[in-house]
Amino acid sequence: MSVSLQKDSRLASPAIVAEGLERLGYIASPSVATSVYVSAALEKPLLVEGPAGVGKTELAKALAQYLQKPLIRLQCYEGLDEARALYEWKYGKQLLYVQLLKDKIAELTAGTKTLEQALAVIHAQDELFFSRDFLEPRPLLQSLQVPGGAVLLVDEVDKADPEFEALLLEVLSDFQVSIPELGTIVATEKPLVVLTSNRVREMGDALRRRCLHLYLNFPDAALEERIVAAQVPQCTARLRAQLVAFVHGLRKLDLRKLPAVSETIDWARTLVLLHADQLAWDLVQDTLNVLLKFQEDAEQVHHQGLRLVQEACRDGPHAAALR
Repeated sequence: MSVSLQKDSRLASPAIVAEGLERLGYIASPSVATSVYVSAALEKPLLVEGPAGVGKTELAKALAQYLQKPLIRLQCYEGLDEARALYEWKYGKQLLYVQLLKDKIAELTAGTKTLEQALAVIHAQDELFFSRDFLEPRPLLQSLQVPGGAVLLVDEVDKADPEFEALLLEVLSDFQVSIPELGTIVATEKPLVVLTSNRVREMGDALRRRCLHLYLNFPDAALEERIVAAQVPQCTARLRAQLVAFVHGLRKLDLRKLPAVSETIDWARTLVLLHADQLAWDLVQDTLNVLLKFQEDAEQVHHQGLRLVQEACRDGPHAAALR
């Protein structure tokens, strides 16, 4: 086994992790930075749960960029199986080789007198066709074979069938994959593993035991302002404070889908694109579709939006102009 992740100076402490991610525009709270540090030090996968759009997938992407390691992503979905997650055999290539070597096969079986004898001779050559030359590694196996290690993202694992979790257990606990025809393939260097879940369904206890757990919720206003400042530096401090306050007001409403951090960032970019320097109700009305994804939510906000805008701007010098 080569040098492990916890000996990487970029993962020497939670503070160093937080600073490194912030340079790339990912603002990590102390709990996030600590979880990443401990996950790397203990060589345990990190299961990140929380609402959609709070930065779970982006955390894995930022880690790969920060550590300068390839990101290998397994997007989970219902029906995901071993052939798409672990490996599969290149049957087409095997058949092609059979065609190319048919004359040789004829020579091998020339001395046989029965079909059983011929099959026995051919069966003895199985290792030629079930070797690494004919193996197609999928994301889980790929992550174990990257020289220098990788960041493995198992995204939205809760969308896969419960049976899929059994495929993950060997990889997550021993960082290896067992292939009946080849034996056990062990990681050349253990990947840093991040699993994400929107809690569409509950994960099994066996999977949870193998992971460290991190729950990412909507950030408080101060942290969300830092995130917007990092992602949309063109946004002025006044507009940033107002739009974050407005979004936090929306999250107190009984909406079908609350706006996530990703929507806040998109909205900030939209307002900058429209040359806004502060919130105004007509501007909010024109851009609500960036924040809200359902018409019934938009209709509810239209009844309360002016109040939310006024509350977001009430401490600003132009509050009177909004009334």
